[in-house]
Amino acid sequence: MTPEEALPMLRWLRILVTLLAAVMGLGVLVIAALLWLRLSEASLPDLPDSITLPDGARAEALTFARDWLVVVTDSGEVLLYDRQGRLRDRVQP
Repeated sequence: MTPEEALPMLRWLRILVTLLAAVMGLGVLVIAALLWLRLSEASLPDLPDSITLPDGARAEALTFARDWLVVVTDSGEVLLYDRQGRLRDRVQP
């Protein structure tokens, strides 16, 4: 094949590579936009105004469940609070 015969194929290849680069760039922009939209949403649930821990207990961890707040104390005790901040259950270690 002579160079003159290869020119149309090289042009076609150049167009394909350019289109591929444009589609990949657009895909990266779409993924970045989706991440930005998803991560910019506030994700904390509604919390009660206050939670009263038992005497001498210090909170080490707090976890949000659908209808519960779970507090793990420094002694390993698990305290279950409802959404109004009332203590509902205690689990000893």
